[in-house]
Amino acid sequence: MSTPVTTPSAAEIEYPDCDGRPMSDNTLQYRWIVTIQGNLDALFRDRDDVFVAGDLLWYPVEGDNVTRTAPDALVAIGRPKGDRGSYQQWKEGGVAPQVVWEVLSPGNRRGELKAKFEFYQRFGVEEYYQYDPDRGRLRGWLRRGVELEEIENITGGWRSPATGVHLRLEHGEFLLRYPDGKPFLSFLELVRQNEESQAEAAKATRRAIRADERAVRARRAREAAEAREMAAATRAVEAAALAERRAARMRELGIDPDA
Repeated sequence: MSTPVTTPSAAEIEYPDCDGRPMSDNTLQYRWIVTIQGNLDALFRDRDDVFVAGDLLWYPVEGDNVTRTAPDALVAIGRPKGDRGSYQQWKEGGVAPQVVWEVLSPGNRRGELKAKFEFYQRFGVEEYYQYDPDRGRLRGWLRRGVELEEIENITGGWRSPATGVHLRLEHGEFLLRYPDGKPFLSFLELVRQNEESQAEAAKATRRAIRADERAVRARRAREAAEAREMAAATRAVEAAALAERRAARMRELGIDPDA
């Protein structure tokens, strides 16, 4: 007698939040991943319908916990913000992340990159960007029909259709800018910029205080000068009045005050 085999239902299948692999292999790769994900998150901070994540496992098929990958950064337009243990596409209205990023390290293998590309092509990614900070290389693919086709001359300047982010590789330096032209900044650069802004604001406050103090001193000097002028004018009027009274008294006594 054979033993029946029970197949677990989709509800019973576990979808782990971790694949046991590190987020990055070195500090340079990690810094770029955090910079890209953080700035993308900041870009869409006022959009409740855009979800941005970094190193989050993406399960595209319900009932399949083997087919998965974790982009270094992903943007899912049309999905609400909020914390997730993984991106389970069937729970996200069937919406696949439209934009994904991979930051390479010397440890990446050709086969691994090929598998990731095929995953993104198969499951509907519209834009795929790949940056290698060690070699200073930038590549990108844009979906045309059912295929992800490589973007020609992306290093000379490219604007992401979905996010509006500008990409450029200049003398080996990767430049990322917001749609309004402001540069992507690392956390350290943001802290430094904030400190500089605070220092400049403090200087401006001190300059304003000094200007106010000078204005107060100038006003007080004007008021003092005006007070002196009024006092002098009052004394002159009083002296003229006294002289007139004396002249009138002399005339009463029959004395010519002008003699």
